[in-house]
Amino acid sequence: MARPKRQEERRSQLVAAAQRAIAAHGPDGARLNRVAEEAGLTSGAVLYYYPDIDELMFEANRAGMERFYEERVRMLEALDDDPVLRLTALVDSGLPSGSDDTEVRLLCELGGSAGRNPLMASLLTTLYDRQVGMYQVVLEQGAARGHFALAQPSLVVARNLVALEDAYGYRIIAKHPMLDHAAARELLLAYARLATGHALTS
Repeated sequence: MARPKRQEERRSQLVAAAQRAIAAHGPDGARLNRVAEEAGLTSGAVLYYYPDIDELMFEANRAGMERFYEERVRMLEALDDDPVLRLTALVDSGLPSGSDDTEVRLLCELGGSAGRNPLMASLLTTLYDRQVGMYQVVLEQGAARGHFALAQPSLVVARNLVALEDAYGYRIIAKHPMLDHAAARELLLAYARLATGHALTS
C-alpha cells in the first residue's frame, strides 16, 4: 500500500533538511539532532518518519546527486537532437549557480568524507562514471555526424570535462574571487573547443 501523500511530503522535507545539515556540518556532523533542528521538528518526529537514520542519510545523499545525472539526462532528452547544443547545455548544468548552491556544497562535503566512508566513495564514483558516460554519448554523436573532430578518445575528453566541472565547482563554493558560474563555464568551453575542434559559440 502506498504511503499517504502527507507522509511522502514530510519525508521529502526531511531529506531536504538532512541535505542542509550535511552541507553545514559535513556527513559526520549531520546527526539526528541537527537534522531535526533543520526540519523544525523533534528528534522523535524525525525517527517516526525515518526509524533508521542511516536510511535518511542515504536518501539525502542520493537525492543530492540526482541533479547531476538524472536531471541532466531529462534535460538532454528535452533538447533538439543537436550534439553542439547538448554539449554546451551539459557544461551549463554541471556547475554550481553560486557559492550558496546547497546541492553542490553537499557534494563537496561528501567528497571530503569519501576516503573514510566506503558508501559515500561508492556513490560518488558511480555519479562520476555516469556523468562521464553522459558526456561520452554526446561527444560520440557529434563526432559521428561530423560536428566534432575529437583531439583525444571520447572517454578521455569526457573524463576531463567532468573533472573540470568538479574542480571549478569546488572553487566556486570556496568563493574564489575570480571564479563564478560564467567564468568557470567559459573555462570549460575553452577546453571543450580544443577537444572537439568546434567553436561552441555561447
